[in-house]
Amino acid sequence: MRIFARRALLPEGWRSNVTIDVDAAGTITRVADGQTSRDATEFANTLVPGMPNLHSHAFQRAMAGKAERRSHDRDDFWSWRETMYALAATLDPDELHRIALGTYRAMLRAGYTAVAEFHYLHRDPTGAWYADKCAMADALVSAARDVGLAICLLPALYTQANPAGAPLGERQKRFLAAPDDVIEIAAALRARYAHDPGVVVGVCAHSLRAATLAQFRALLDGSPRDVPVHLHIAEQEREVAEIEAAYGARPIELLLRSYAVDVRWCLVHATQATDDELRAIAETGAVVGLCPTTEANLGDGIFPFEPFARAGGHFGIGSDSNVSISPVEELRLLEYGQRLTQRRRIIAANDARSCGEALYAEAAASGARACGSRSGALAPGLRADFIELPDDGGEDADPLDCYIFAGLQPFPARVVTGGHWRRV
Repeated sequence: MRIFARRALLPEGWRSNVTIDVDAAGTITRVADGQTSRDATEFANTLVPGMPNLHSHAFQRAMAGKAERRSHDRDDFWSWRETMYALAATLDPDELHRIALGTYRAMLRAGYTAVAEFHYLHRDPTGAWYADKCAMADALVSAARDVGLAICLLPALYTQANPAGAPLGERQKRFLAAPDDVIEIAAALRARYAHDPGVVVGVCAHSLRAATLAQFRALLDGSPRDVPVHLHIAEQEREVAEIEAAYGARPIELLLRSYAVDVRWCLVHATQATDDELRAIAETGAVVGLCPTTEANLGDGIFPFEPFARAGGHFGIGSDSNVSISPVEELRLLEYGQRLTQRRRIIAANDARSCGEALYAEAAASGARACGSRSGALAPGLRADFIELPDDGGEDADPLDCYIFAGLQPFPARVVTGGHWRRV
């Protein structure tokens, strides 16, 4: 397939009259600008890389809008979990597949072309393992493949209720997975989908409050050295206080002194990070996974973006609880949150690029790395995942500024994943 685009965002910036050749395996083989439309088999207006969604709990889409009534004198993240636990208790593999199918279709329609699925619904509602330990995980992978979305499946280590080592509560018993369980599930999934380059299986601990340092170390030691590593970190003030009380260190400080964090790692949220911690994360090359709509919905707080960006930090975006499924909304809220706290404009663009381009290009490239996906840019050797933007506002407008900030057409005109146009 050869696609001709009037304009495309390449790694070196915007270029005109671009042809993109894609082979039968769905890989980009050639990109050239200044071309003619002759010999093209497909035609597009403005193309940009598809956006990887680096953090999702697909099942939580089923409770979107259902946790918006006051249930406590002070509703917060911890009271929100009660609604989440109630939903989790009702799901079996078939129902999870049904929910994930709708969630992943919505992602594709919104312009996400890959998803990192952070998965901890391992057991049945009684706490027993299914006959196939991979049953729930497989429901998620199957749903993504049915839709045409690349997936990084992250079966989560989850063994305790808090950093002090309290046992899991009754409503958490289906989350229980020790290091050997997670290693077994991950190995089985890698073997099952070895033929599909659109399926990656990574390494994941729910958080430093939900597993011990030794258990996470055992999981890392028993896993491949070339797959993504994810965990929630420093999302809530109470979480920070509990970890500091148990270990004598804040979560990010504890993580960095306990493990060799590097470019494979994705630290989700990091909302409660100090400037020193942000600089330390940036030095590792790890990606911070930002989920502004969920962080706002749960009252987590606003990630301190500017010092992280100044330190050269890398970030991607995720839909997390899936209360909203829109890369446009995540990126817009990320920038607007900074503008509200800093009381000035154009925070994300620290170079000559437009704000929209700076946000989008970084989130696409670093999000792809966090998903273990060879994508995130329009370049030879990468997976052909890209979207066609809607009407961009004319020749004098930046297409991504209009797409993210004008709010007129927040969905792509067309979506390609793995070299195939998808019906959205």
